[in-house]
Amino acid sequence: MRIVIAGGHGQIALRLERLLAARGDEVAGIIRKAGQADDLREAGAEPVVLDLESASVEEVAEALRGADAAVFAAGAGPGSGVDRKDTVDKAAAVLFADAAVRAGVRRFVIVSSMAADPEHRGDEIFDAYLRAKGEADAYVRSLDALDWTVLRPGALTDDAGSGLVRLEARTGRGPVPRDDVAAVLAELVDTPATTGLTLELITGPTPVSVAVKSVAGN
Repeated sequence: MRIVIAGGHGQIALRLERLLAARGDEVAGIIRKAGQADDLREAGAEPVVLDLESASVEEVAEALRGADAAVFAAGAGPGSGVDRKDTVDKAAAVLFADAAVRAGVRRFVIVSSMAADPEHRGDEIFDAYLRAKGEADAYVRSLDALDWTVLRPGALTDDAGSGLVRLEARTGRGPVPRDDVAAVLAELVDTPATTGLTLELITGPTPVSVAVKSVAGN
C-alpha cells in the first residue's frame, strides 16, 4: 500500500511511519518544515513539504494522488492557542479530507481525541481543541466519498507500548501509549471493514490485531 500521513513529524506519525515501512508499505509524510525531512527518511518515509494551513486543496490532492489510504495525524500541539486549534485541528483536517476526495483516495483514518464534540462547552484552550476535533470528525463523517474511520485515543503517554488495548465505540477514559496508538492505526488503514466506525482507544487486555478484527466484525 501507499499511505500518506498528514502531520508526518508528529510523535504518533513517526511511530506509524516506522511500522508501515517495516511491513513493506510505501509511506509519505506531509511536513511543514524542510528541516524535519531527515527524521522522516530515518523512519522510512518520504517527506513531502507542504503547509496545511496555507496550501490549496489541489496542492494537497497532488500529494495524495496514487495513495491507497490517507491518515490525518496532524495537530497544533499543546503549546498552541485557540486560533491554531481552528486552523490545524479543524481546518487542516477538512482540507485533507477534501483533498483525499479530489484525489480519489477512499480509505481515510483521522486521529481525533477522547471527548471530541462540536458542541463542547467552555472557554479554555482545551475546550476549543475538543470543539475543533469534534467539528473535524463531523465533517469527515459527512463525506460519502470517503471510507472513513475515526480513532479517539485516551490520554497519550510515552510509555513503551504493550500491544494490548481496549478498542470500542465507548471505552471510558484511560491512558494509552503512543506506540499502541500507532500500532492500531497501522491495522486500521489495512482494515476497510472498520469504515464508518468512531472508536475510542485505551490500554486494555486485547492484542491490537485481535481488537481491530473484533470491531471489524471478524
